[in-house]
Amino acid sequence: MPDAPATNMNMIEAINDALSVAMERDLDVTVLGEDVGYFGGVFRATAGLQKTYGKTRVFDTPITECGIVGVAVGMAAYGLRPVPEIQFADYIYPALDQLVSEAARLRYRSAGEFPMPITVRSPFGGGIFGGQTHSQSPEAIFTHVCGLKTVIPSTPYDAKGLLLAAIEDNDPVIFFEPKRIYNGPFDGHYDRPVQPWAKHPASLVPSGHYTIPLGKAALVREGQDLTVLAYGTMVHVALSVVEELGVDADVVDLRTLMPLDIETIESSVKKTGRCLVIHEATRTGGFGAELSALVQERCFYYLEAPVERVTGFDTPYPHSLEWAYFPGPIRIGMAIEKVMKD
Repeated sequence: MPDAPATNMNMIEAINDALSVAMERDLDVTVLGEDVGYFGGVFRATAGLQKTYGKTRVFDTPITECGIVGVAVGMAAYGLRPVPEIQFADYIYPALDQLVSEAARLRYRSAGEFPMPITVRSPFGGGIFGGQTHSQSPEAIFTHVCGLKTVIPSTPYDAKGLLLAAIEDNDPVIFFEPKRIYNGPFDGHYDRPVQPWAKHPASLVPSGHYTIPLGKAALVREGQDLTVLAYGTMVHVALSVVEELGVDADVVDLRTLMPLDIETIESSVKKTGRCLVIHEATRTGGFGAELSALVQERCFYYLEAPVERVTGFDTPYPHSLEWAYFPGPIRIGMAIEKVMKD
């Protein structure tokens, strides 16, 4: 941890602090999106930034995600470092053409003449009863696109360090923020209140500038018998379940899906011989399928059991049945029992 005074923050505050630090250090950093200015964002992640840095550097846009990202592409080509916000990840699809056809390719197409230092922030995932238009987890779509980086923090400390690293990167980054844990960790039990971040060691966020390298996972719990791969909200659910069940497990927080820290994954699985993958996105074509394939390819002769996955279902995200859709202690516990028994 950087040698600097630290303050207890929730994830929203850490993201806001990261944006402020980036804007203070670099006049080229600009924030844009729907309601990010005067209102400060639907989750208040950009609160106060327009007042501090002015309306030319923090400005509201029309409700047009394609236009938001298209403008950001032009700004980046001109030499700025735009940080567009997509209000919910569910709304990012109209911007796919700009992200896939322009942002992801322009640096390569121009032989490096035009870098694309864009960081697209967006709340994603379920947990707030937002239904199928405010709860989707589309991360796997972006990991499939060459030229894009995909980052998902799980703590306030990581959120600030990863966001600053993303803003300073010369490639386009999709920065998904798990809104279920904006205000505190979630253990998967809907009958328990979310605990405030102030009680979690990773809520201590240093002041000023620091970065966490993109492409480096974190081993957040060490064990000998099982490797659990997770990211975002599912890191906290996984930690809670293995503790409750008394499983001697490595829990790996991927933090960055692309580039992926395959070395940390491989080292852990070769040690434990068993692997469980958890994510809340739909199962078919989810990022867990890629993880399972990579573990199979690289660790086959070390595996004592097939790789198991616990994911969302292949259905639209339900409103009234959100608790059943969200991977929780019951389904994760059943998967652990299966992988440990084989």
